[in-house]
Amino acid sequence: MINSTQVSYFTLGGYFDTGLFKYFYFLIVMSLYMLIVCANLLLIVVICMNRSLHEPMYLFLCSLFVNELYGSTGLFPFLLVQILSDSHTVSASVCFLQNFLLFSYGGVEYLNLAVMAYDRYLAICCPLQYNTQMSFNKIAMLIGATWFYPLLMCVVMTSLSHSLQLCGNIINKVYCDNYSVVKLACYDTRVNNIYGLFVTSLSIICPLILIFYTYMKILKVCFSGSKQTRQKAVSTCTPHLASLINFSFGSFFEIVQSSLPMMLRIFLSLYFLTCQPIFNPLMFGLQMSKIRSLCKILMHSLILHSFGTD
Repeated sequence: MINSTQVSYFTLGGYFDTGLFKYFYFLIVMSLYMLIVCANLLLIVVICMNRSLHEPMYLFLCSLFVNELYGSTGLFPFLLVQILSDSHTVSASVCFLQNFLLFSYGGVEYLNLAVMAYDRYLAICCPLQYNTQMSFNKIAMLIGATWFYPLLMCVVMTSLSHSLQLCGNIINKVYCDNYSVVKLACYDTRVNNIYGLFVTSLSIICPLILIFYTYMKILKVCFSGSKQTRQKAVSTCTPHLASLINFSFGSFFEIVQSSLPMMLRIFLSLYFLTCQPIFNPLMFGLQMSKIRSLCKILMHSLILHSFGTD
């Protein structure tokens, strides 16, 4: 029996000896990470710098892009180190920190998408009350709650996992996650499992119920409304729905992957954490004309400034 406080490191069993190809994989992952950072940072800067985008929808989008950077930073630097490493081990403290970062990233993502659905519901179904309903204080409160509750729940979850008595230290993935650590426990994990179900319900099922309800209301208004109302709903809701479907598929694969072959499990677990941070800035940046035009203006001014200084 090994107490979790005595486990100084975990071994990641999802890595294979790739020889010199590891440098090729390193460049691919590094390029992917740089693309995610640049795309999300660009949109954050565009939203923050332009007062015309200081509206509820764009502020919630800004929170979403910040979360993509948060989740990516919890994964990609770790992957880059492990790809070049020969031992594929990680200290216990770093492992539990990564558990916290990645799980809270998922919780913030779902709540942020739920808040965005609520915002679209008010804008389309209650346009006359929208400005009074969606005040600056309410926006700040919703964004604060979107981040506070997942972080708080993950603090409790990580503390419960850290107190477990472990009988092994091999995690069959390419990164640390809470479920893999709990599986290493020597004794009863009912408290962890019950709390895990509670957190999953609060972080995934409740936001999905809210999103489903708001879209039922939006569809009802669209079918009975004018062509202009339908066009407004399609233009603002399409990227949000695409983002929700993409992340929900990734979450589903992450939950059911334990019964799949090792290589497929590794691919699906990386899809869950890497596709959404790329998908969101591309989807929202390309679909929303206001953001797209301001991005072009910013990039054009940066290019002109760069050539001017040369």
